[in-house]
Amino acid sequence: MSNRIKDVTLSKEGKKKIDWAEAHMPVLISLRKKFQATKPLDGVRVAGCLHVTKETGVLIRVLRAIGANIAWCGCNPLSTQDDVAASLAADENISVFARRGISKTEYYEDIHSVISTDPNVTIDDGADLTVEMHKKMNGKFTIFGGTEETTTGVIRLRALQASGKLKYPIVAVNDAETKHDFDNVYGTGQSALDGIIRATNILLAGKNVVVAGYGHVGKGIARRAAGMGSNVIVTEVDPIAALKAKLDGFHVARMDKSSQIGDIFITTTGCKEVISRDDIYNMKDGAILANAGHFNVEISLPSLEALSTRSNRINEHTMGYDLKTGNKIYLIGEGRLVNLAAAEGHPSEVMDMSFANQLLSTIRLAESEGSLAPQVYDVERSQDNEIARAKLESMGVQIDTLTNEQKTYLEGFGEGT
Repeated sequence: MSNRIKDVTLSKEGKKKIDWAEAHMPVLISLRKKFQATKPLDGVRVAGCLHVTKETGVLIRVLRAIGANIAWCGCNPLSTQDDVAASLAADENISVFARRGISKTEYYEDIHSVISTDPNVTIDDGADLTVEMHKKMNGKFTIFGGTEETTTGVIRLRALQASGKLKYPIVAVNDAETKHDFDNVYGTGQSALDGIIRATNILLAGKNVVVAGYGHVGKGIARRAAGMGSNVIVTEVDPIAALKAKLDGFHVARMDKSSQIGDIFITTTGCKEVISRDDIYNMKDGAILANAGHFNVEISLPSLEALSTRSNRINEHTMGYDLKTGNKIYLIGEGRLVNLAAAEGHPSEVMDMSFANQLLSTIRLAESEGSLAPQVYDVERSQDNEIARAKLESMGVQIDTLTNEQKTYLEGFGEGT
């Protein structure tokens, strides 16, 4: 497929959206001002595989402003905003290999088109680009390293490292506190419910909302669903996460029990078949299924099809399935990321910190020029602190600082009472 969506009307709309996001991403813009003169990415080839949204458009603008040569593709078949992709191609002159609603074959063709640019740094979300890079690497690439945006991707890449097959260094951007404690909790918490509401216009108050998984994403969704009046039920396999959910005030139960009483189901685990054939069979009439995990494997879609006598499209984002039991089940966004398939993704304000981490991590890798060992690296604490302070400053918030006496006390054993 073409690396340009050639539509003037679309590109104009996309530019307006990117401009809007830029006005709400002060940390990223402050970093552009900081590095625009020195251009630490001058001539560095950056390949991105990340949701093509207005916020990503701002990141791409900043990367280019500080010198990077960029090629980009989407990391999910339903998350690309075509008007943003058109604007990046037409207005920013970026090689964009992305379009909403592509097939699996086209999806991987786009990734391979980005790989063909011989990147020095990869920016990934879900690790598909990184994994495909590893399949293609035969010594010809000049790769300094890569970054990973999401929990699912970090899990895959740590597994690659554990197997001894990781071929270049990866910075786990997802694991930065200024990413997962904000993007995952507040971003997904709000945007996942936004997607469900846009797709169904259902009233959340009074509904039984089953949240599968109580990591950062599940925690954020559970809190916001409860804040809108839902009765939240959490399912978990991790005893510590389940205990946290219980002490946070949520009902905790197994999925086989929850499936019988839930009105809305939201998966957040990164694992497959979290909602199984039996779970779907046991659901009551009118149950709604949504997924907030990276891949569309958390809900058993083959089982949903097999249990159905027919399906019909309710609207752009929602499919209805008539089960053999006589009940009807609704699926949002084909079981893909509901906050991007049925809404616009995370708010710009929270992606500001996530993408500031992406930018600084890309600079770190470029400056290493390939000297780092092939392993998964954490974001340095100093980077987390820099981003948090910049965000607070943009919000007009001031905090205390330690006195020299307090620093000395904390650095030693300290006196007792």
